Amino acid sequence: MTIRVTVWGENVHEQKNKVVAGIYPDGMHNTIAAALNKAGGISASSVVLQDPEHGMTVEKLAETDVLVWWGHAAHGAVEDKIVERVCDAVWGGMGMIFLHSAHFSKPFKRLMGAPCNLTWREAGERERLWVTSRHHPITRGLPDHFELENEEMYGEPFGVPEPLETVFVSWFQGGEVFRSGLTYRRGAGNIFYFRPGHETYPTYHDGNVQKVIANAVNWAHNPLPRIADPNKAPNVPVGSTLEPVVERGPRLHHDGEEGLR
Repeated sequence: MTIRVTVWGENVHEQKNKVVAGIYPDGMHNTIAAALNKAGGISASSVVLQDPEHGMTVEKLAETDVLVWWGHAAHGAVEDKIVERVCDAVWGGMGMIFLHSAHFSKPFKRLMGAPCNLTWREAGERERLWVTSRHHPITRGLPDHFELENEEMYGEPFGVPEPLETVFVSWFQGGEVFRSGLTYRRGAGNIFYFRPGHETYPTYHDGNVQKVIANAVNWAHNPLPRIADPNKAPNVPVGSTLEPVVERGPRLHHDGEEGLR
């Protein structure tokens, strides 16, 4: 089975900053998609913020098994109705990978239900990532640690819910540490947050980083059919119960009602 991946890119820094454009002449989104297409068993395409409906049409999400999201400068430009559409897809079973500054993206904050804040510094310092969950599918083929010579620092505390698993932790030259690889389950969807990826450094050209993202795609993929309406909360009338129920007391709702929200 080929896993269908869509890489969502903000595509702002690449258009406005010469350093970023020099490192990623085809855009970060296309660099990530190209690496995934070389990984085997993955068919990746990309969309950007500037596309109609930010590229997140109903049709595109329906044909996406795993969505990879990178954003930074224009989180607020993402329309709320698109955020809800993306979250519905995750609740229904679509896998989701958030990269670097996507910790502050609207979909991530919506799915986490938390501020997702952290400390940070942009100084091009060394980041050392340590594997903290050996034999996890996301760490397959990786050494017990690897380094990125230049990265932006993210430091604890990280204002997210307790994850299912902490797969990586990072150390920075300034002394800070950070939980840099976290897994979650929301509804039927698997979610992975991966910290590295500041736009002014060639992080997405790094072989270990590319392997993490490809492994995460395979981990996040849910092969089961998507839940059509993950927000549905059906009423079960008295007459359709498996065991007999005697109706007692006054009722607020009538049979078949969707209920209050």
